[in-house]
Amino acid sequence: MSKTTTESAPVALTLPPTQYDLPCDDGIPMETQRHVLQMQMLIDTLLPWLAQREDGYVGGNMFLYFSAAQIKNQDFRGPDVFIVLGVPKGERLSWVVWEEGKAPDVVIELISESTAAKDKTEKKQIYQDKVRVPEYFWYDPFNPEDWAGFSLQSGVYQPIRWDEQGRLVSQRIGLALVRWQGSYKDVEATWLRWATLAGDLLPTPQEEAAQAQQQVTQAQQQATQAQQRAEQLAARLREMGINPDEV
Repeated sequence: MSKTTTESAPVALTLPPTQYDLPCDDGIPMETQRHVLQMQMLIDTLLPWLAQREDGYVGGNMFLYFSAAQIKNQDFRGPDVFIVLGVPKGERLSWVVWEEGKAPDVVIELISESTAAKDKTEKKQIYQDKVRVPEYFWYDPFNPEDWAGFSLQSGVYQPIRWDEQGRLVSQRIGLALVRWQGSYKDVEATWLRWATLAGDLLPTPQEEAAQAQQQVTQAQQQATQAQQRAEQLAARLREMGINPDEV
């Protein structure tokens, strides 16, 4: 009696989706111009600081994927601003935690009357329990007093207290968040900005350009003054009967 053998079919492995497989645009714009500008200010001022590091990423208003359940529900848009240290630099379509191997170190949500309740409860809970973000901040660009920060301690967010200068310090990245009254892209408001622990604001691109132009102007003025002094000295020498070209 002959024996027959059957070979089982190979099992196909299903790999988790990457950033190129997942939706990266929900079609929902930011709520106001000021929210857009505030997000840009926080990201743009941090980029030169980040450029001094060998690694790291800063992004905003993009999807943050952290679980398969979230992919199915598609009910959670990513943070307005987030920073991740210890990861390669480069463009991302979305932040996919299982692909990157790391969740953000810092998240900032720019809240409004319509989003405040969700940002302070549901999103805060997600960042604490599911994403495990070490530091979470929120700020209302139209109500600067509504500003808070939290640090993950033993799995639970604990309030970050303001320091003596009235700042909220991010121990994770070694910078402070401060409120600054001024004009940014022709909008006068109280803005949330990054500062060094020594108290220096991280400059906006416009401020950097203005500082560079000021340095050029000062250098030109110094060169002009030096030329004027040289001409005055030459004139005195000629009055004394001395040819300055032969000195």
